[in-house]
Amino acid sequence: MTNTLKKITFSLWGILILIMAAATIAGKLYGTKVAETYIYSSPFFIGLWIAATILSLTYICKRHLERRKATCALHLAFILILSGALTTHLWGIQGSVHLRQGANPVTTFTTNDGQTADFPFGVSLKQFELAYYQGTFAPMDFVSILNIHDGDTTLTGKVSMNHIYTYRHYRFYQSAYDADQQGSTLSVTCDPYGIALTYTGYVAMLLAFIGFFFDRHSYFRKLLHHPSLKRTVTCLLLLIGSVAALKASVPPTLPKETAGKFGKLYVYYNNRICPLQTLAKEFTTKLYGRPTYKGFTSEQVLTGWLFYYEQWKQEPVILIKDKNVQNILGVKGKYACLADFANSTGYKLDQISYAEITAKELRAIEEANEKFNLISMACNGSLFKLYPFRDKNEKQPVWYSLTDELPVSIPHEQWAFIRYSMNLLAEKTAHQEYEAIDTLIEKTRIYQKKEARGFLPSDAQFRAEIQYNEMDFTRPLAMLCLTVGILSYLYYCRRMISRRNWNISTGKLLLAGLGIAGIYLLILIGLRGFISGHLPMSNGYETMQLMSLCSILLTFFLYRKFQLAISFGYILCGLTLLVAMLGEANPPVTQLMPVLASPLLSIHVVTIMLSYSLLAFVMLNGITAIILSHTQTDCGQQIIRLQVISQLILYPAVFLLATGIFIGAVWANVSWGRYWGWDPKEVWALITLLVYAAALHPASLSPFRRPQFFHWFTVIAFFSVLITYFGVNFIMGGMHSYA
Repeated sequence: MTNTLKKITFSLWGILILIMAAATIAGKLYGTKVAETYIYSSPFFIGLWIAATILSLTYICKRHLERRKATCALHLAFILILSGALTTHLWGIQGSVHLRQGANPVTTFTTNDGQTADFPFGVSLKQFELAYYQGTFAPMDFVSILNIHDGDTTLTGKVSMNHIYTYRHYRFYQSAYDADQQGSTLSVTCDPYGIALTYTGYVAMLLAFIGFFFDRHSYFRKLLHHPSLKRTVTCLLLLIGSVAALKASVPPTLPKETAGKFGKLYVYYNNRICPLQTLAKEFTTKLYGRPTYKGFTSEQVLTGWLFYYEQWKQEPVILIKDKNVQNILGVKGKYACLADFANSTGYKLDQISYAEITAKELRAIEEANEKFNLISMACNGSLFKLYPFRDKNEKQPVWYSLTDELPVSIPHEQWAFIRYSMNLLAEKTAHQEYEAIDTLIEKTRIYQKKEARGFLPSDAQFRAEIQYNEMDFTRPLAMLCLTVGILSYLYYCRRMISRRNWNISTGKLLLAGLGIAGIYLLILIGLRGFISGHLPMSNGYETMQLMSLCSILLTFFLYRKFQLAISFGYILCGLTLLVAMLGEANPPVTQLMPVLASPLLSIHVVTIMLSYSLLAFVMLNGITAIILSHTQTDCGQQIIRLQVISQLILYPAVFLLATGIFIGAVWANVSWGRYWGWDPKEVWALITLLVYAAALHPASLSPFRRPQFFHWFTVIAFFSVLITYFGVNFIMGGMHSYA
């Protein structure tokens, strides 16, 4: 009976995993509304969850797991969370309400299913405020001041991003605002019991996690004393290299020192004020794929286009990856000149039939068009918003470029300076009067500081950004870490096969190198956070850098019991940095979206990245065991030891993943009024959690007691992590897509 119950229970969880995976694909193909209506909200899907939960509880009782308090508490907490989710689904109310300043109190709101529901009180908008990041027009926060009218009582409440207002179990969240800033749209939820149950389950699970690691009878504590851990073992992986090409001919440009001074001007770019050097670096990387060209700095490249257009338009500096676009432009390699974009009949990319091209070809053409337009903006000056002007009626200065229409209220002297200063720079450049150029650049900087006084980044932030731009060598570090990781793995494998002891000096040297890489990454991440004013964890580039740092830190925690971790640390660091660079060659440091300005987001990202790093260690460990099993005949004990190490790592990895998901749910509830929305990344994170949780049940699932099965599982299961991060970001989309 117990055996049958076990098979049915775990089969149901397996079916749920498959259905959720299929639902994310259906959502991509037919729209999220279809997946929500016909799968996630269907009685069949909800019934499966209820059946799996009830059978799991029955199986726990049959196994008498109440004797193992921490393990029992873990499962009961999970059941409590699911009960809260069911309560929210059945009795929770979600909707939205639109309010206008000065309008009469509203007593109804629109639910998500299009129905009208009543408030037991009235609500009106007293005031709406839109706060900006200093010196910019990038929104920092949306604030709605509400009046609550309940009988003869009138209360005032404040709603802003990540700050909800609650009255009589109704929770108000800032959602959107009217273009004239006189109205606000608020999300509304009423779910007192579901949220309470779910949050209680989160707290109970966190306490159960802690209790599990301290429980002397837990399987984790037994693994710590496994006899195979008293022996020493080793390591893993592949090989990558890089190639660089140089050309002899060089176009004219400003001297490096003069161009560097040009790069230290302020510029309004990407909704923030930053050094012109940042714009130059992203401009060059966007065009060429790298921040330098033929030994020229990015500032020299940008000023080259600005002051030496005729020569630079013949330079093969525009990276074109798509073969079809290369053929259209008539270039034989990966790089095109600006002159290649036109012929005697006009602009080449306008001469093709868009009705006959694929979506992929269209994206490639749009990318080439974007690069052409970027150069055009640089050459005509519209890219450079260098000139701030603060009208008496404005709270902060507006930044203008050479081509912008200037306000009529601007004094003639300022108007003339903005209109003619760049022309004067071009004239001095033509005559190679570099001292005069330096003087003009300094006058421009003085003008910027005077006109935008109080709205510029601090001198420390400005210097930090200059330093960040000059020391960002992520790509070379990625290649170096990969190479060292692979060579050290081969070295360890050779010593293991020859039955020789570890070379302690080599291990210390490798750890020292990894430590230096970690310090460098920590400085780089710290500078980026100081520049942006928030923890840098808001996009794919930043989270991959964080995962690289996490892999290094974990190496120092694991290497004493698990020397294989040294090579793994290098390989993971290299791979994640390489992915960061491939995903976005030089991502801009931007202002944080208001909804992302929450400490819960930072904790959520760090926890998830730590989990992914540990799961990657387990995966690499599995590959090592598989390689050993095919290259040696008497490696049984070594493979068992690798299994024990992986199992030890798997427990904190799964627990961190679960904690990260729950912290993310709390953040979502605070920000949007719902802790679960069946977004593809949420679903795949849950799938990953359930997949790896299976490996934590070796007593019930006997195949996981077999080393070879376990190692193959850890390798295959890691694909769920890859889909969760890369598949969602690059393919499925959704609210969490930021790659």
